[in-house]
Amino acid sequence: MTITIRLEEEKDYRQVEEITREAFWNLYVPGAEEHYLAHTLRKHPDFIPELTFVIEKDGELIGSIFFSHAKVEDEVGKEYPVISFGPVSITPKYHRQGYGRMLIEHAIAEAKRLGYPAIVIGGFPYHYHTYGFLGTKKYGISMPDGKYYTGIMALPLKKGALDQVSGKIVFSEGMYPDQTHLADFDETFPPKEKKVLPCQAKFEAAVNEIDETEY
Repeated sequence: MTITIRLEEEKDYRQVEEITREAFWNLYVPGAEEHYLAHTLRKHPDFIPELTFVIEKDGELIGSIFFSHAKVEDEVGKEYPVISFGPVSITPKYHRQGYGRMLIEHAIAEAKRLGYPAIVIGGFPYHYHTYGFLGTKKYGISMPDGKYYTGIMALPLKKGALDQVSGKIVFSEGMYPDQTHLADFDETFPPKEKKVLPCQAKFEAAVNEIDETEY
């Protein structure tokens, strides 16, 4: 078996969007929007192409990871640049086989090599604590509403990178694309049934969970 991780190329775009759609379909909401996010994020000024990778297994493209610029803004308006990743997708038949881990570890190492200071993400803590991510409460970085959530996590890429940073995390507007054209875009893919599933309620509860941890 040969595993290759490389930068995404234009020839990969549609296949990456197809994989992303399959990976997220009915996971967080009925249907999915992450494939549209992948499609639109590439055109946004905050997109980071030098950190957007695909993973291949024996020449078959099976997953991808996207990065974008974000910032922490303190109470006087000073901004501290950070980066964020998402969506991260692996073809469903290859889930839980270590390919996502390979992809994320490669991307984190490359971000560190390129000199980025820190990564801030949203996701399930049990997925990301293993990479060293901790709740942003540890660093005094809240969401714009001033609250600390368990699903918002940070990873310094340089020693002390977040020690003098506090404020509110501001993710790129590119992570919240206008939904006006989502339905039209989705119609360019094979039809799939939208379903309400228990995992969606679990996700909704998770994104609203307040971080009570004492760091």
